[in-house]
Amino acid sequence: MDNKIKIEILENGPMLVHGDLEVKSNAGNVEAPKKVTAFCRCGASQNKPFCDGKHRKIEFCG
Repeated sequence: MDNKIKIEILENGPMLVHGDLEVKSNAGNVEAPKKVTAFCRCGASQNKPFCDGKHRKIEFCG
């Protein structure tokens, strides 16, 4: 099994994490997304810490 994790920062978009991981919220809830997970960098997502595409609407630069 390949447990390698790759992190990719998209220009003007989210941070992509390639690989299997667990994301634990402050409330203790655990999500285990598979393959590719997009994390918000713009701060406008309504689904934090995950990206919901709002960076396009606010014309995020980063």
